[in-house]
Amino acid sequence: MIGKDHTVKQPVTKESFMSELRKLGVGSNQLLEVHASLSAFDYVVGGAATIVDALLELVEDGGTILMPTNVIGNSEPSKWTSPAVPPSLYKDVRNAIPAFNTKNSDIYGMGSVAENFRHRQGVVISSHPSVSYAAWGRYAKLLCNRQSLHFPLAEESPCARLYELKGLVLLIGTDFDTCTCMHLAEYRNDSRPITIEGAALDTDEGVKWKKYLDLKLDGSDFLKVKEIMQKNNQIRETDLGGCHIQLFSAATAIDEATKYFEKSVVYELYR
Repeated sequence: MIGKDHTVKQPVTKESFMSELRKLGVGSNQLLEVHASLSAFDYVVGGAATIVDALLELVEDGGTILMPTNVIGNSEPSKWTSPAVPPSLYKDVRNAIPAFNTKNSDIYGMGSVAENFRHRQGVVISSHPSVSYAAWGRYAKLLCNRQSLHFPLAEESPCARLYELKGLVLLIGTDFDTCTCMHLAEYRNDSRPITIEGAALDTDEGVKWKKYLDLKLDGSDFLKVKEIMQKNNQIRETDLGGCHIQLFSAATAIDEATKYFEKSVVYELYR
């Protein structure tokens, strides 16, 4: 949204956005995990719809778009910090959280581009109640048809399928610490402790609170992996309308992150 005191300096149109992405190497028949921040641009004519329209058109000939659609409000309230919940209210909050719904659950914090994308015709959404993905195109069903409740970003996840299919990651105004698929690297070594999470699910007996196992994930280390990849010339970068855009191989990033964790962040307790 443009503030009342803002004067547009670098308007981005669908055509200028598509042109810049083509120069970066984005095109048909590609599988892209996309993370986008609309506010990173000076101004996009048409807003989030323009970004989504452009992405779908760029890859429409056999390509696939994948975006995280995390439902952060459907999670264990004892771990919330904004807002924090006192222990006396944990049970009441758990009982009041609505069950996960692929179309209607609030994905607050994921951005207007992801929100626009998930409602497009033909989009498939994975079933995890807290860390779901939305996908469109050739491999949409393959990416989202099975996501484990436990360890949801591990080998039974869209992250692993993206790795196997040699997909790319497109960061539009975001950075490596937001790159969801790179969490796969944390599961492939002993870098993180196990934690218990929870979420509300629809069952035959109504809405039930389900506990599940996961790792205590931390994407801040991915920025160090970015430095390694930059030194190896493994990232394509450009700027458009004040927004920094990065394109790279998901498999390369995950492999580099796995090697980084093996060398740098080892919990001997879990060896």
